[in-house]
Amino acid sequence: MPCLRFALVPLTMLALAAVIPAAAAATDSEPIQLRYDHHSFSPLTVTVPAGRPLTIKVMNASRETIEFESFKLNRERAIEPGQAISVRLPALSSGKYDFYDDFHQDVPQGTIVAR
Repeated sequence: MPCLRFALVPLTMLALAAVIPAAAAATDSEPIQLRYDHHSFSPLTVTVPAGRPLTIKVMNASRETIEFESFKLNRERAIEPGQAISVRLPALSSGKYDFYDDFHQDVPQGTIVAR
């Protein structure tokens, strides 16, 4: 049985070598840009490819602190006026993921659609 175990090691290494560059390439794409101004995110709906990690850059162009939050994405970050943050996300399954400003409940909710 020891021969079988050592025979699987090169196969595992080969499989990892094929997956790691693909994951790195997927995260090298341009970040999705969200802007918060006048009590609204823009754009309110963003469509992204499912199955790929991504980064969302959120710019707070307002004069007050906001909080980018999403229960479905398990993210929550405060953003000071004039500041921007980057939110890294793993590969998303197909579906809709809401986000909002938790500090201002009257702000329209946004949606990330993964297809």
